[in-house]
Amino acid sequence: MDTIFALASARGKAGVSVIRLSGSGAWAAVRSLAGSLPEPRVAGLRKLWLADDVLDEAVVICFAAGASFTGEEVAELHVHGAVATVSAVLRALGALPGLRLAEPGEFTRRALEQGRLDLAQVEGLADLIEAETEAQRKQALRVLSGALGRVVDGWRADLVRAAALLEATIDFADEDVPVDVVPEVLALIDGVATSLRDEMRRLGAAERVREGFEVAILGRPNAGKSTLLNALAGREAAITSDIAGTTRDVIEVRMDLGGLAVTVLDTAGLREAQDMIEGIGIARALDRARAADLRVFLLDDEDVPLIAPEGDDLIVQGKADLGGGVGLAVSGKTGEGIDRLVAEITRILSARAAGAGVMTRERHRFALTRAVEAMESARSEVLKGADRVELAAEGLRSAIRALEMLVGRVDVEHLLDEIFASFCIGK
Repeated sequence: MDTIFALASARGKAGVSVIRLSGSGAWAAVRSLAGSLPEPRVAGLRKLWLADDVLDEAVVICFAAGASFTGEEVAELHVHGAVATVSAVLRALGALPGLRLAEPGEFTRRALEQGRLDLAQVEGLADLIEAETEAQRKQALRVLSGALGRVVDGWRADLVRAAALLEATIDFADEDVPVDVVPEVLALIDGVATSLRDEMRRLGAAERVREGFEVAILGRPNAGKSTLLNALAGREAAITSDIAGTTRDVIEVRMDLGGLAVTVLDTAGLREAQDMIEGIGIARALDRARAADLRVFLLDDEDVPLIAPEGDDLIVQGKADLGGGVGLAVSGKTGEGIDRLVAEITRILSARAAGAGVMTRERHRFALTRAVEAMESARSEVLKGADRVELAAEGLRSAIRALEMLVGRVDVEHLLDEIFASFCIGK
């Protein structure tokens, strides 16, 4: 394959910028600029030359094929982070024969193709790059470490064992099989199926950690929803006034609560609409509220409006600065009760996040569903008797293929372009 290069650190001024090269010509390309190379994995200071001009004085690090991120020969140039310096070094590399600028995610794609990462680890790396909160960072690191692949390997081993037992009865169909394999086969299938269903239940929580939770603030017009949102955000995110119905659309503010990514929604006041535009705003408010992970009902000495609380939803008395608040009461103007409200929201969402598994994406849910369906079919065939053993074995092979899709061993070519398009150039 071509030798590729790209800026691996962020663009713009910096103390140090990192330029990465990967491919069979990486070391030769750096040698042509630096004159000599340090030993692999040992940082060495070198001047980079273009003809008789010094481009920069850089730290050079080389990684041998098989011992690098991509699995190929890799070199890194740690240059001074001036825009002009980085541009000059990139131009010099681009002029060398056999080198080209990397495409988005191409370094990571080569790591996948060389077996350095599986597909789930690639997704974990993408999530780590995008992580905004502590919970997202920890979850992404867990996936990047290969946790999902290890779980899949365990499931796969059990299903391979079950399939092998069934196929042994096919191979010895004309002979006496000394052991009845059905009990062990059923136990293996049931054990894996139980684990898969448990993981599917935990997938929703993992998705919310990755994408962020939504918390909707609901209440009647002028209950103080926008003032509360501004207090939570620490800035004027929403327009506030004494005029009822000021908020007509859903206003979103992204924040970090206890290490969790949370989008707080300020919605239109809930009442019988006074005009068509307000009616649209109220309809949107109700739709987003129903879809939210948690609802905060901000009361103004009146009943809960238009939609009933459920589960962990919080009932909060607003305008506590005016007195009369009982239970959980807050004031967006003075900040009274805000810390307690944040603590309650964090407690509820953290409890949900604690149940997160290692599966984080919709494609994982699809693969798990396919595997469970195939195992249910295989189990049914096993129970029908010896003349259905071949169908049962084929069902187990289908389940194995579905699980292998999780880590990219089979049938995922159509996913790769979409996945790597989300990566930046240089990663």
